[in-house]
Amino acid sequence: MEYKFNEIEKKWQDHWKEKKVYKVSNESDKPKYYVLDMFPYPSGAGLHVGHPLGYIASDIYSRYKRLKGFNVLHPMGFDSFGLPAEQYALETGQHPATTTEKNIATFKAQLDKIGFCYDWDREVRTSDPQYYKWTQWIFLQLFNSYFCNTQKKARPIADLIKKYETSGSKNFTAEQWNGFSVAEKEEWLMQRRLAFSKYGEVNWCEALGTVLANDEVVNGVSERGGHPVVKKKMRQWYLRITAYADRLLEGLETVDFSDSMKEMQRNWIGKSEGAEIDFEVKNQKSKLKVYTTRPDTIFGVDFMVVAPESDIIAEIATDEQKTAVDEYISYVKSRSDVERQAEKKITGCFTGAYAINPFDGREIPIWISEYVLAGYGTGAIMAVPCGDERDFKFAQHFNIPITNIIGSHYNGEEANPTKDAVLENSGFLNGLVMKEAMGVALNKIEEMGIGKRKVNYRMRDAGFSRQRYWGEPFPIVWNGETPEVANDALPLELPHVDTYGPGSEGEGPLANIKDWVEVAPNKKRETSTMPGYAGSSWYFLRYMDPNNNENFCDRKASDYWNQVDLYIGGTEHAVGHLLYSRMWTKVLFDLGLIGYDEPYKKLLNQGMIQGSSRYLIRGQLFIERNGSTDHENFSTVLISNDIYRNWTPPSSDDIRVDLKNYYFDEVTIPADAKLAQITFNAIPASVDLVDGYLLDIEGFKKWRPEYTDVKFITSNGGVFFTYGEVEKMSKSKYNTVNPSDLCNQYGADTFRMYEMFLGPVEASKPWDTKGIEGVHRFLRKLWRLFNDDIKGKVWNEEKATDAELKILHRTIKKIEEDTERFSFNTAVSTFMICVNELADAKCNKKEVLEQLLILLTPYAPHIAEELWSQLGNEGSILDATYPKYNASLLVESSKEYPVSVNGKLRTNINLALDLTQPQVEELVLQNEIVQKWLEGKDPKKIIFVKNKMINVVV
Repeated sequence: MEYKFNEIEKKWQDHWKEKKVYKVSNESDKPKYYVLDMFPYPSGAGLHVGHPLGYIASDIYSRYKRLKGFNVLHPMGFDSFGLPAEQYALETGQHPATTTEKNIATFKAQLDKIGFCYDWDREVRTSDPQYYKWTQWIFLQLFNSYFCNTQKKARPIADLIKKYETSGSKNFTAEQWNGFSVAEKEEWLMQRRLAFSKYGEVNWCEALGTVLANDEVVNGVSERGGHPVVKKKMRQWYLRITAYADRLLEGLETVDFSDSMKEMQRNWIGKSEGAEIDFEVKNQKSKLKVYTTRPDTIFGVDFMVVAPESDIIAEIATDEQKTAVDEYISYVKSRSDVERQAEKKITGCFTGAYAINPFDGREIPIWISEYVLAGYGTGAIMAVPCGDERDFKFAQHFNIPITNIIGSHYNGEEANPTKDAVLENSGFLNGLVMKEAMGVALNKIEEMGIGKRKVNYRMRDAGFSRQRYWGEPFPIVWNGETPEVANDALPLELPHVDTYGPGSEGEGPLANIKDWVEVAPNKKRETSTMPGYAGSSWYFLRYMDPNNNENFCDRKASDYWNQVDLYIGGTEHAVGHLLYSRMWTKVLFDLGLIGYDEPYKKLLNQGMIQGSSRYLIRGQLFIERNGSTDHENFSTVLISNDIYRNWTPPSSDDIRVDLKNYYFDEVTIPADAKLAQITFNAIPASVDLVDGYLLDIEGFKKWRPEYTDVKFITSNGGVFFTYGEVEKMSKSKYNTVNPSDLCNQYGADTFRMYEMFLGPVEASKPWDTKGIEGVHRFLRKLWRLFNDDIKGKVWNEEKATDAELKILHRTIKKIEEDTERFSFNTAVSTFMICVNELADAKCNKKEVLEQLLILLTPYAPHIAEELWSQLGNEGSILDATYPKYNASLLVESSKEYPVSVNGKLRTNINLALDLTQPQVEELVLQNEIVQKWLEGKDPKKIIFVKNKMINVVV
């Protein structure tokens, strides 16, 4: 009976689907376990072999926990709103609703082909109105809540309004509040709401018609498409995530994330403690407010740096410097915050204004520079070049004199950020160690009324608007400048349009739909839509209760499933998405809507499967005609990599002549032209056209018709070698491999196990299709323990020997340990060793093989289910009981000892471990081989080292 994997896998996938074997109930006597994947956005390219890595890992663990007796929730859905889906639709001339539906169908077919245990009845799509109804509802909870600084939690905004009505605040009395207009009240409330609107500088991309996040801008252009990006002030929605900064930090102590992930989150939040100080500006009414973590260095301030976006610049810049300042600000507007922080080049502009040091009256020049960001602290810093490397390089670049306040700790060649120096040139702080001086300086600053202690955070409030079409509409209507909750019943559905483009003045495409926007005189709907992370911030909750029309998630369901026990996904979403999701969870907890304030107990970040790209060497000969400076591509050749890499040109005065003669030997340059240059570069080849490194030349010509008549310089035998590069797997590099093709060729079980076999799940590793054949041979060998291709059934019901049980239980122990610690690659190796040992032992016994199949089920469920059925078992192997490891079976009762005669190894004897010296001697002397080497002589002595060796001395 042959292993017909395609038939077997389709048979069981159809059976599982028909019987709904993966349907999960919210009511069970079993302990619960929740495994979650970071759900994908359904791109038009579909899945490549790099995508399922984390999905296979989570599937293995979900199946394993089910076999261990847990009620396992393992859902899947689609992050189907957002810019990638919208851009794909625009590029293909289709509506995003249409492309998204098609792409999801492709993804689901690919996922089902691999045999995942998803309960598709719980599928969510962020673009489904029945889903985003609740995203909009949660947004309104954020809009109608504020962060209580006393209780350190979210509370209804109605409570704050009641407080204002009865007690007022430090800014106004209750009487004043009650006399405010609706608009005036809303202005104050907007300063406290967790979801709020304000004018802010954004990264505006005209070509994409949307605002981009900082990490979506690279070198002044959009990461997607390379379009120009400029800074622009627009009204935007934000989430007050900064209010939760401390709780987000504290929560990291309660979750099982990697140390590196926790550090990434801490750095993103960027908590620091210091002081806010007001510096007077010479001849100005304005004061420059500066935040510093090192008030002890105030006497070492040699210049101030203000963020180019700061409003104070217009007030303080002198007439002489105004033109230079304006030009510099224009330059900075084309740059993202990430670039401004990361790049090494030094830029800046002097404003012409001076701040006054409050302690010694020194005049301090005020500069603007892109390395200071408006959103951090006050948007201005006091620069101490002897103690800060960036300040030091700035001072050197612009020839600003440097004050030394740290004595011998400063060598004049680089800054020293020490806190251990004894201060000099520092007025009342002279002679103090810097650590001690911090407190003294802070006290003095507060005593003089020029500043105060302040905790600051690098993290800024999260932008929550996108000027695009394909996203959740805000259930908000603007009454002039005042936002009101829309009267519409949720969901406020995204209106369908056949074509769409940016609105005027940078508004979203919805601004063009006048009938939808204008709900009443002077009342307009919000025309921005929510960002991609809106729907992904809470999707783990909707999976628990996906068909509930009355609530985003019934409290009984969220109490039962509780936190996600295991969350698996890539590090690319590890900071932004995780922080937003953690914040939303804390808000829902504060409002009493769920019972926990951290969404994910354990996070496992899978690595990346990299593509193994293939490239051809292309040589091009360019000529010049009639003195023209434009070079004409006159001839092209493609060169086998072994020839190109190993060729040493003959000596010549002109290397170009050698190259021409070698590669372009049949080219005759026209009389009216001359050789301009010869270039060599790489062009990609689809990995589908390459076997290892050998190119299918005819296939390449069909794929790239422009090379049909180009000369291929081949190696011996007419073969053509490409060369490889390990890089990101992507469609643009033609190095993607479709998992469905591999499942068709080798089977889903082979594909699943091979992905795991490539290496640790958290590590990045290159893809190599060649290696998959070894895993496929292993599964065929497993099949032959049950069936012979000719004889048919070979398994039997004989009792297993101790040796066979030892092989099994050694495997049980190792597989359970490896699976628990997510070491799936070593588990696959263990399966291979086990099957080899059972084959060598000629073990075809049901007692052993049945247990092995249960162990294998999480990794290769189709073949396990088929063979389980063949063994005559009732019911599905998916619900079998996981084998229990019996330690006593691995306790050794005997040992094979090497036996030497006069120090030379002559044989091996298996002896019981509890034998005494006389018993060992008796058995050794009875051995025929030992007798042969004794030659009839009596031994002088027999040396017996327990558990090690035996030596007979003659």
